[in-house]
Amino acid sequence: MTLGQRVGQAFMVSSPVTGADAQSVHVLADLHVGNVFMKGRSTAGTAGIGAVVAEAAGHASEAGVRPFVATDQEGGFVQIMRGPGFDVMPQAIEQGQLAPATLQADAKRWGQQLAGSGVNVNLAPVLDTVPGAAFAPRNAPIGAFGREYGYTPAAVSSHGLAFARGMLAAGVEPAVKHFPGLGRVTGNTDVTTGVTDSTTVRNDPYVAPFRDAVDAGVPWLMISNAYYPKIDPQDLGPFSHVIIQGMVRGDLDFAGIIVSDDICDARQVAAVPAAQRGVDFINAGGTMVLCTNQSVAPAMYQGMLEAAQKNPAFARKIDDAALLVLEEKAAKGLISK
Repeated sequence: MTLGQRVGQAFMVSSPVTGADAQSVHVLADLHVGNVFMKGRSTAGTAGIGAVVAEAAGHASEAGVRPFVATDQEGGFVQIMRGPGFDVMPQAIEQGQLAPATLQADAKRWGQQLAGSGVNVNLAPVLDTVPGAAFAPRNAPIGAFGREYGYTPAAVSSHGLAFARGMLAAGVEPAVKHFPGLGRVTGNTDVTTGVTDSTTVRNDPYVAPFRDAVDAGVPWLMISNAYYPKIDPQDLGPFSHVIIQGMVRGDLDFAGIIVSDDICDARQVAAVPAAQRGVDFINAGGTMVLCTNQSVAPAMYQGMLEAAQKNPAFARKIDDAALLVLEEKAAKGLISK
């Protein structure tokens, strides 16, 4: 596998769920990006969406290695795939009212619908704890959309893990998010800058749902784009060695895939040049860069490739990330002998 292909394994780029466009095809096929995120909204149902997923996966398949194909299928306002064959999923705050066993069974069914459409990774569940119903409307990324399972770490843990276990039972790998938590912020990192959590500390009780998920064996964990000055006063979440290496790999002892939140379109990271963002995330200990804007992806990919060509230490980090992804793909049956 070439260096470019190894960089591609540490990268996930978007492709429209309504059909691949020329730019997403270019990035997946010509730049050897090995993983795809189905972006947007579609009501074409399992058959129609399955055909689109198969096309995108074909562009991202190379040398017997098939891609991780991800989407956002949380429920409520965040459900990319709809239509015949897909249930209408309730918001997480409503899922949190169900018995955990009921939610797990529901999530297994929702996961089977995804798997039947060719999706093998769901960027869910949200394990962010919003501190209370009164604060929820001010919590732009989570509470304002009912994406929280409850208002205590225990409630979030019990129901978030039920959702994750259901997905796993369906053969879809859940990615818990957004570590170390977005429940206490007011701004949304997708659309604004300066989003800061001035409360959360390294051994915070609100980290408990993530720890429980890791202990339960979840294979993916997503890093928040927010700034956590009481944890790391120097770097934003996706570029923080303290958060990724110190907390995720160290405190939580997580050995799986650490994926970024989107670091292409997110306004929170706009001050960092696109070519540097992927480099900074991998340098901090991340495994897979998520880019939900395929037009920005080439600059990010090229930045990672050039850094690996010039810096042997960074090249080793790319190799480590690619190996971790490939090992998970092998375990998932995505590599042909």
